[in-house]
This record gives sequence, structure tokens and C-alpha cells, in this order.
Amino acid sequence: MAQAIVTPLTQALAEGKLSREELKEFMQRSDAPALRRLALWALMLAATTTLITLAWDSWLIWPAMFVQGVVLVHHFSLQHECVHYTVFRTRWLNELVGQVCGYTILLPHRFFRYEHCDHHTYTQLHGEDPELIPLPKTFGQYALYLSALPYWRNKFTEVFRHARGHLSEAELKFIPKEEHPAVFRDARLMLGFYGLVITVMALTGWWGLVWYWFIPLILGEPVMRFIRMTEHVGRPTVAQMSDNTRTSLVSAPWRFLCWNMNYHGEHHYVASVPFHALPRLHEVLKEHIHVEEGGYLGAHREIWRQIHANTRRGA
Repeated sequence: MAQAIVTPLTQALAEGKLSREELKEFMQRSDAPALRRLALWALMLAATTTLITLAWDSWLIWPAMFVQGVVLVHHFSLQHECVHYTVFRTRWLNELVGQVCGYTILLPHRFFRYEHCDHHTYTQLHGEDPELIPLPKTFGQYALYLSALPYWRNKFTEVFRHARGHLSEAELKFIPKEEHPAVFRDARLMLGFYGLVITVMALTGWWGLVWYWFIPLILGEPVMRFIRMTEHVGRPTVAQMSDNTRTSLVSAPWRFLCWNMNYHGEHHYVASVPFHALPRLHEVLKEHIHVEEGGYLGAHREIWRQIHANTRRGA
């Protein structure tokens, strides 16, 4: 039987962690902060793309593509915020930017929205949370997950299955029946887009996007897997928000890349707070959530300790 679900917003208000006045202030949305950040984002992409161009005839193209890939995979963080409609005050801008991000990283936006909704409703509950990442049983499983090979296998399988008009048993739980045709259409459009890109490259003989986009995505995805693990992996599989989610305190460049999603405990408490207000919300909630002051590496040290302990018990 599933455990009772605690609504984060109700919990935060009931426990006095937030006043309604504070909450109203934190939830104020604006287009300006995101537009400024997007301008810097475009400059950053221009810089990493230039690095690849400059390193084209050298082995340095591989580290340059890795850097580009780290930026590209962080479109997931931006898309995640667009799913919550918190990046912009203007709703259609959230939809537009979310769709662009989804096409960049092979993640249909509509499907992600429904999947992520259940993640917030059933965070860390086995059999209920569709985004739950289990604690690896061995260091071999840990390394395999970080390789991103299972991620890409599941992602391609998922998109092709949707394009054929099929949903898994788990997906049938969180995607409304009336939205099934739209999810199938989104997958077909996305595959059609990628097919068109490849066809144009084949016809023109210019395969540059393979080096500027496809290979960097593959090189960068392990970094995103590393970061995604810090959010919940190794935390208790219970409904209590103060226990099941981890906030990682990281440096400013990482906060910029992840759109402040390192403040993950705060985000789960009140998911409607925009990215730019999460640092301020952290100051209010930091005594009531699990905070990893050692950043992403500190979170993984906690995961390593648990894997090591489990391995020793099983030996």
C-alpha cells in the first residue's frame, strides 16, 4: 500500500516554515530574470561552439565537445523549470522555451510534464515515482548509471515506443487518456525533426552538427546523471519532504547552469517558486531540509558510503 502523500506547500504552511505573505512574495514571477539569463546562456553557447571550431583539427576538439556537452545537457534544467511554468511570467514563453529544450536533448515536453507531475506527487515512493533513481547495489551499477548508457537506451526506447502509439503500464498511470494521441504525435514530430536534420546533413555533405551537437550530448550526459543522482538517491524512500530530497550547495557557475535546481529541497517544498527566488527561499527553509554543504561531490560521498555499507553486508 502506498504511503500517505504529504503536499509540500500545505506542509510548509502548516509547520510554520513559510508565512502566506512570504510565500506570496517568493512566488512572484517575472520575464526579466529569465530573459537576462537566456542572453548569457546564448553567449555561453556561442563561446563553447567557438571552442570546438578553434580546436577542429586538433585532439583538443574532444575536451571542447565535452564542455559544449555539459552546457547542452543542462537544457534539461531549463526545460524542467518551464514544465513548472516558473521561468517566465508569460505562459507561452515557458511552452516555447521548454519545447526548444526538449528538441535539443530528445525529451518531448508534454510527456515530461506529466511524468514530472507524478514525481512531485509521489517523490521517492517505490512503484509510484516514475523518476525514482534507485540506490545502486554495487559500485559497478553506480558506474553503469553514470555512463548514461542505460539512460540513452531507455530514452530512445521510450520515444520510439510512443511514436508507434504505445505507452508502458507505468506511463498509463500518469498520462491522461485524452492526451495519449498528443503524446504519440509529439514523439513522431521529434523523430521527424531528427530525421530531417540527419537527411539535410547527408544531402549537403556537412556533418558539423554531429560534432557540435550529437557527440557533445553523449559526452555531457554523464555529468547530468552525476547531478541528477544528488537530488534524491540515497535519501529515505518516504513521503516526508524534509527527508526524501537533498539540497546541494554548489558554486555560482553550477548554480547558473542548473537554474538553481541545486536548491532541490526548497523546490520540492514549493514547486511554484521561480528559479531566481530559490536562494532566498533556501534561507527560510534551510533548517528544515537536508542540506549537503559539500556540494555534488559531498552528496556522492554519502551515496558511496551507503553502497559500501550495503556491499559489506552482502559479502
